[in-house]
Amino acid sequence: MHEAVSPLTLEFLTWISSRPRTYAETMEAWRSNCPRHPVWDDALSGGLVQTVADSGSTKQPIVTLTPKGLAILRGTSTG
Repeated sequence: MHEAVSPLTLEFLTWISSRPRTYAETMEAWRSNCPRHPVWDDALSGGLVQTVADSGSTKQPIVTLTPKGLAILRGTSTG
């Protein structure tokens, strides 16, 4: 059985997966104070995304999909 996620969450996961995104870029594009559109909060608390340290050129935290987030984006179940 697939975990149900909103179309907006799927759009967010697709956006994250398209290229490396810094935490700052993600917050600028997706953070919302509107309780009707908490896509960042839902994805983070649902274990779909995570932040990881970037040892590359930006030295800023990078937002990535977790295995669970990747599985949902691919349309598969994680258990």
